Amino acid sequence: MTSRQTCRSDDDSQSYSNHLHSYSKYLSSQPNQLPVNSILPYPYQQDPNISTTISACCITTLTGHTSYISSLAIGGKFLYTGSSDNDIRAWIRNPLNSGQEMGNPTDNIVAIGKGAVKSLVVLADKLFSAHQDHKIRVWRINNHENFQQKCIHLATLPTLGDRALKLLTPNSQVQVRRHKKCTWVHHVDTVSALALSQDQSLLYSASWDRSFKIWQTSDLRCLESVGNAHDDAINALVLSDDGYVYTGSADKKIKVWRKIPGEKKHSLVSTLEKHNSGINALALSNDGLVLYSGACDRSIVVWEKDDVGDMMVVGALSGHAKAILCLAVVSDLVFSGSADKTIRIWRGIEKSYSCLAILEGHRGPVKCLTTAFDYYNPAERSSGYLLYSGSLDCDIKMWQIQIPVP
Repeated sequence: MTSRQTCRSDDDSQSYSNHLHSYSKYLSSQPNQLPVNSILPYPYQQDPNISTTISACCITTLTGHTSYISSLAIGGKFLYTGSSDNDIRAWIRNPLNSGQEMGNPTDNIVAIGKGAVKSLVVLADKLFSAHQDHKIRVWRINNHENFQQKCIHLATLPTLGDRALKLLTPNSQVQVRRHKKCTWVHHVDTVSALALSQDQSLLYSASWDRSFKIWQTSDLRCLESVGNAHDDAINALVLSDDGYVYTGSADKKIKVWRKIPGEKKHSLVSTLEKHNSGINALALSNDGLVLYSGACDRSIVVWEKDDVGDMMVVGALSGHAKAILCLAVVSDLVFSGSADKTIRIWRGIEKSYSCLAILEGHRGPVKCLTTAFDYYNPAERSSGYLLYSGSLDCDIKMWQIQIPVP
């Protein structure tokens, strides 16, 4: 089962044209999508009061992957990167503070999958990777102190034991194609996103097969599958601390799910519709009260929980010239990566948003972002953050961001 093509990224550079071609399933039709323009209480402009005091610079560029970067995850002192070349690499998370060299790019491959890596999640000494070959792989991180220690492959989900058990269970098979069935624990298309529950006991996976599944991290069993969750491929998945599951799809919809206490399965709570095209990215504020969604329509829609707990549209952030591909949130900052090769930093204060900075330097669309708090300087009333970006140009960039505290 393949996903409908949702948006296009056009670029004249030949340095990554092959990777862009291989990525066309994700960035294809509907090239002329218009941004969401009917809900814009947040003007797109750089705040003149603070933009001059913002420091944002690229501190290093990590090279070594031979194909586009599709996923990033932080674990301990290291940044893990996944690529369409099937490799997972480890890098020193903050070379400025560690005093360690980044290492030869040929030495830092810690795992090699059997399909393009689409998403990464770190849980203690385990690394979960989602792949284009419909599988989730589980790796043991041998040593968080040494990136040259290779990961040990522990399992592939669904596990053999889980598959065998489900085969013996009545009504365990589902129709996936006209003449093909498989057990409901299998994804049957690219696994596009992974997320951990707050207590880290559950791993959620979303797929282009329009389903999402829930796995128990202790024994790696598949506990539940929500099939036909959307009308098209699921591209994004985020979880709130209070148990809500948000899925974003190429069908232009965001769906909100929750497992009601006493019930065996997740149920649909609501459907959020505002985007004009396929949704590529979702991110939640730290308190879970604000949801950000990015799509091929070049807009970031802002949703806030009302007094009864429903997500309502309150505005849209506009400024990117092409599709929004990724989002990351830390503190009151929102980072967005786009097919226009730029990263924008947004700040929301008292229900008003401003674009603080535009980061340039990638030679291709920015596919993935992750960020971490770095420091707080009370004397200068400023906070520092590290931002990591992965692109179709095969590079990962580390950015140091210093922003004044209001």
